[in-house]
Parts: sequence; C-alpha cells; structure tokens
Amino acid sequence: MSEKDSTQPNPNSGPEVNAAAASASQVSDPVEALAQAQADLALLQAKSADLADQFLRAKAEADNARRRAEDEISKARKFAVEAFAESLLPVVDSLEAGLLIKEATADQIREGAQATLRQLIAALERNKVLVVNPPAGTKFDPHQQQAISVVPSELEANSVVTVLQKGYMIAERVLRPALVTVAAPK
Repeated sequence: MSEKDSTQPNPNSGPEVNAAAASASQVSDPVEALAQAQADLALLQAKSADLADQFLRAKAEADNARRRAEDEISKARKFAVEAFAESLLPVVDSLEAGLLIKEATADQIREGAQATLRQLIAALERNKVLVVNPPAGTKFDPHQQQAISVVPSELEANSVVTVLQKGYMIAERVLRPALVTVAAPK
C-alpha cells in the first residue's frame, strides 16, 4: 500500500467492522473472546453504576431544591404582611399618643386625626394600596367602581356624578370598589 493510501480513511474500519472482527476472533479463540466479553460487561456495569449514582444525586438535588422552594413559599405567606404591619405601627403610636391627652381641644383632636390620617395614607401608598376616587364627570368604570344609584344630572350619561365612598386597589386588583352615583341618560 502506498503512503497516500495509508492516510485515507478506511471504509472497512468502523464499529460494524470492529464488531465483525471481534466475532471472528471469538470463533478463533473462545477463551480470549470470553475474557473480552467479561471485560466489556465489567465496563458496562461500572458505567451503569456511575449513571445510577448520577441519577440519584440529581434526584436528591431536585428534591432539595423543591423542598427549599416550598419552605420559602411558606415563609413568604407567613410573613407577607410583615412590611405592611411595620408601616402601620407609627399610625398606632399616633392614635395611642392622641388618646393619652385628656384635656385636648376639638382643634387639637382634629389636627391629630388629620396627621394620623396622613400617616395612614402614606403607609398604604408605600405598600402599593392606591385610592380609587374618580372625579365627577369621568366615565363610569365597572371594574373599579360600583354604581349605587343613577341620578339626573347635566353630566354626560354613564359618568360619575359623586363618590359616596372611596375604593382601594392593590397591584391592579380591586380591594374595594368606589361607591358612586352615575348620571342618568337624558
């Protein structure tokens, strides 16, 4: 064979040819073939054991990750209102301080109530609780408002005339719809 021929890939040397050569060698030397088969079996058993070990480790890791996620969800549910409660504590402190004043005048009580209300509104806003208070004349939105009555008005039909009670939303979800009166059709 020339030097050029030796560098060319041999189309007769692949897994099938090697298997055929191995079976041919089995016929010529059964003891050697048995030893080769036992070596192959031991190698495959080792690979199988390694894959089984990898599978068990991956399964254990997935179970641990699932368990950690469940614990985090449980803690999140348990302590979800913690930040909200912390933001309300100054409001409680203000109310208690106001109640300790025995000889307060009506103006002092009103001023204290207004300051406490400002604290409460700020705490709600920090926790993404938004007020739904549509101005008069805006179109009625049944997703955020509840019509209590329809009243004759100079405003366009199906628009808000008055707000009887403010509504509140959190994260674009209505906690309580605003109670409104709506303009009647003309």
